[in-house]
Amino acid sequence: MPIWDRSTDIIVVGFGAAGAVAAIEAADCGAQVLVLEKMPDPGGLSAVSAGGARVCNDVEECYKYLLATSGGRTPDSIMRGLAEGMFQIPAYLQKLADAVGAKMKVTPALGNYPFPGYESLAYCQIDSVPALEGLTSYRAIRGIKEGTKLFKVLEDNVAARNVPVLYNATADRLIRDDKGEIVGITATIDGKSQRIQARKAVILACGGYEHSEEMKRQYFQAQPVLTGSFVGNTGDGIRMAQAVGADLWHMWHYHGPYGMKHSDPDYPLAFYMKAVPMWTPGRMDQVSDLGVTDAHGKPVSQKSLARMAWILLDKTGRRFMDEYPPYPGDTGIRPFDAYDSKTQGFPRIPAFIVFDEEGRKMYPIGRAISNSRDFHYQWSPDNLKEVELGILHRADSIADLARAMGIPAAALQKTIDSWNANCAAGSDPEFGRQPDSMAPIKTAPFYYGHIYPVVINTQGGPVHNIHQQVLTPFGEAIPRLYAAGELGSKFGHLYMGGGNLAECFVGGWTAARHAAALKPLDA
Repeated sequence: MPIWDRSTDIIVVGFGAAGAVAAIEAADCGAQVLVLEKMPDPGGLSAVSAGGARVCNDVEECYKYLLATSGGRTPDSIMRGLAEGMFQIPAYLQKLADAVGAKMKVTPALGNYPFPGYESLAYCQIDSVPALEGLTSYRAIRGIKEGTKLFKVLEDNVAARNVPVLYNATADRLIRDDKGEIVGITATIDGKSQRIQARKAVILACGGYEHSEEMKRQYFQAQPVLTGSFVGNTGDGIRMAQAVGADLWHMWHYHGPYGMKHSDPDYPLAFYMKAVPMWTPGRMDQVSDLGVTDAHGKPVSQKSLARMAWILLDKTGRRFMDEYPPYPGDTGIRPFDAYDSKTQGFPRIPAFIVFDEEGRKMYPIGRAISNSRDFHYQWSPDNLKEVELGILHRADSIADLARAMGIPAAALQKTIDSWNANCAAGSDPEFGRQPDSMAPIKTAPFYYGHIYPVVINTQGGPVHNIHQQVLTPFGEAIPRLYAAGELGSKFGHLYMGGGNLAECFVGGWTAARHAAALKPLDA
């Protein structure tokens, strides 16, 4: 029996944006490449993302911004490399788009926070792809997302280079030789175990651990945290890297908003709230509309904040946060971490969403986004289907609402009265919610639902250097092992909108170029 079932120069584990870029670049460097994807369809989270990779027009200014967002948790050299790469992404993506007849655009957009350099940032995204024109779904994705367009360009460029992609192919363990070099992997492909040689390197681009309940229990304080859009990211790359001596960083940090769960306990994905524009404190003249869509899924151009129909209450019936922070899809989850040592629990999990009849009519309160063959849901335009399903609940009065929620009626009434007075005054003195986002809660019937923190993707994973080489706790590179994308993200303090897509490009091409230049092992 042969030692190896297959052999190639570079094995790329994971076929999302980072894996695709790594495969493209490695092939362009002359390496033979094999991509392994554990799911039956490609794209991971990238294909259902907002689709805008963060880029910049000034490396030095971008570097300043990235330093502030890192909070001192990521080496300066890593953040500088990302800034340099962000400057290069538009030209790189333009070439890939041109190759498949797609159209690309760059849209100026301020950083999420007014740190030095925040004005140097923009979004780079694919505007149109001929192959997707007229389609209402693509592979496992219902509806053509902005991220679907981006991934389609990457996928078609991989195919144009004749890079083989194996689906239902789960990487199990890394294989080391006697010198400690990574020489291949064991993988389960269509149910059969195989040993695959990597003559040059293995690049792990298989995402984080947002669908590993055990890892979330160990690394997140808040419990429970719902999975957002993808069930394929279960920490495989983290465990494989740990087994060969990798150090880990940023394991606590995850990117996500708050949302709801299905009333069917077997439905594994969360519902997001209505998409609302991001904004930069102190710069309400510029509001990013990236990812904001109307009830029909069409992009909406919006330069003021959306009216948000709801408020959030803890288990005592009190508000506890600004429901509309600058970047709801990221730091929206952090207030849920509060732990009460007297009750030994999380008083904000689940929290309550509360709105009235006018809020119900305003727009679909929730939405579902998934890259999955098995789990799809279409939120109703008027929110009534969700009431029938028990995702939302109706009450005819504030007293009935309090009774259903298990909250003292006087406490709930006080909260609602205070909120309505704030709406009338156009000010939220408690939490500073922006006035144009505020909507009163006055018209019966009233509605509530249960709210949880949701993880879109995790930022933790193997520590890497500027070449994307995976490092041990002693700062030594593990020979011939690389990580890219969400797996061991550079973001360890504050996430940056479009930042993971940016590092999918920068990390993917950096790892591939370095790996392709290695001297191959003997067969």
